Amino acid sequence: MESMVHLKSNREINLMRESADLVSRTLAELGRRVEPGVSLLDLDAAAEEFIRSEGGDPAFKGHEAGDGNTYPATLCTSVNDGVVHCIPTEYKLREGDLLSIDVGVFLNGYVGDMAYTFAVGELADEDAALCRVTYESLHKGMEQAVAGNYTGDVGHAVETHCRGYGVVEGLCGHGVGRELWEDPQVPNVGEPG
Repeated sequence: MESMVHLKSNREINLMRESADLVSRTLAELGRRVEPGVSLLDLDAAAEEFIRSEGGDPAFKGHEAGDGNTYPATLCTSVNDGVVHCIPTEYKLREGDLLSIDVGVFLNGYVGDMAYTFAVGELADEDAALCRVTYESLHKGMEQAVAGNYTGDVGHAVETHCRGYGVVEGLCGHGVGRELWEDPQVPNVGEPG
């Protein structure tokens, strides 16, 4: 199936920037709350309240999954070895947990969507190293996201830097715009060129 990338005008890019800014501010708000004893459901409620107070709507909540079900939460919260897109539960954070929060926002007709991994208190050395390598791999991928390169160049840079940790091949980066998860899909693996 061929993908279709919709080019955005400067006006659309500015509206997307506003949505992304609200996502960033939501993650910052949640970061002030991430500590041992806080439940994932509490974080989810705080995110929804903050997003709505800023004029946005949670992009994930109520999203139809294609199987007749809808996503029940504002956030995707993944703890430790949970791999992205986990539904928030009553789980209470513990010292040393790694918490990934993925949040999407609709604002002014456009989507903002990003994730951030939080350390809950002091991390074990191996978890701190994982965070460092994944952060570096993000920047290695971004260095390849330039005119004339391919999504395979981006994925190859990420995959190469993460050797020894592994990459979940079924998940990828993606575009945003008026819809969630717009093209292009950008795998975290690939061949250059």
